Amino acid sequence: MTRSTLSMFALALALGAPAALRAQDARLDSRLDARTREAVVTIIDSARGVGVPSEPLVQKALEGASKHADGARILTAVRMLARELGDARAALGAASSDAEVIAGASALHAGIAPAALSKMRASRARGSLTVALAVLSDLVARGVPGDTATTVISALTGAGAQDAELLRFQQGVERDIAQGATPAAALGVRAQGAFPAGAPRRTP
Repeated sequence: MTRSTLSMFALALALGAPAALRAQDARLDSRLDARTREAVVTIIDSARGVGVPSEPLVQKALEGASKHADGARILTAVRMLARELGDARAALGAASSDAEVIAGASALHAGIAPAALSKMRASRARGSLTVALAVLSDLVARGVPGDTATTVISALTGAGAQDAELLRFQQGVERDIAQGATPAAALGVRAQGAFPAGAPRRTP
């Protein structure tokens, strides 16, 4: 872009941001009582101030409203998600994308430790971890031990596995579980197929 184009782009962002925030607030205005809305907006503003994506927080509040949850329960859910998003961003690094942070927060919610997210980032310093984190979360949700799943998926990403390969790996584990294999055994069998020399050893 030329300097002139960059200036116009920056101006568009500056003018567009307040409109986006007003639209965001309008959604909350129509769905939350005044006290709950004020508290939710405070959480969102704090999260945005430290670089945490705010849209998931809006959606969480709206989800609570759709389920007719009371204000206290909505605030608890929004605070928890804000904390998970912040922890995910810290574990994945300041350069992580919003999509990665959101996927990382889902992994934390599934029971993955923040250190595991940092391990995943180290396994793929460049390129998106969004799909890898989603696969990790799904495996843990299906009963695969978190540390074992992290070791295997980190090894796959470290070995250069692409997103499509990770998804095929996930689907294979799911099929084995559906056919009666325990989650840990299903992962082990698929890992042996992915690593001919044997599944990567569990790190201490």
